Amino acid sequence: MAEQTEGSITIKASAEDVMAVIEAYEAYPEWNDLKSVKVVSKDSQGRGSEVEMAAKAPVLGDVRYVLKYQYKADNGGVSWTTKEILEGGIKDITGEYDLEELDDEETKVTYRMAIDIKMKVPGFIRRQGEKTIVDGALKGLKKRVEQG
Repeated sequence: MAEQTEGSITIKASAEDVMAVIEAYEAYPEWNDLKSVKVVSKDSQGRGSEVEMAAKAPVLGDVRYVLKYQYKADNGGVSWTTKEILEGGIKDITGEYDLEELDDEETKVTYRMAIDIKMKVPGFIRRQGEKTIVDGALKGLKKRVEQG
């Protein structure tokens, strides 16, 4: 099991507005470092429950995988686990967006993720890569939410 990497950011928006951007998976390539995203299946509330993603990863090259999503109550966030690896050097991906509404105008978002890869990579290189992914996702989410 891979170590978890974590980061947090405060976004000037309600948790509901942040979740609306998080749940718009097919728009991720516009603000996140992904090549393509496709919702494979939806839950009873119309939210993505299985989502296929493709990315170009440093060292690993092209990766493609399907994640399974579980939603927290009251716009509290979402977590994911690997359903299937379709391409690339990844074994497993887990993570979550945890949302804490500070007031109606600000939400603290904590992003946690762990990637287990097939090849041996020195720990400091792997941690730096994961930190880059976490920081990029949080900054991209903040920009997307705050710009509408």
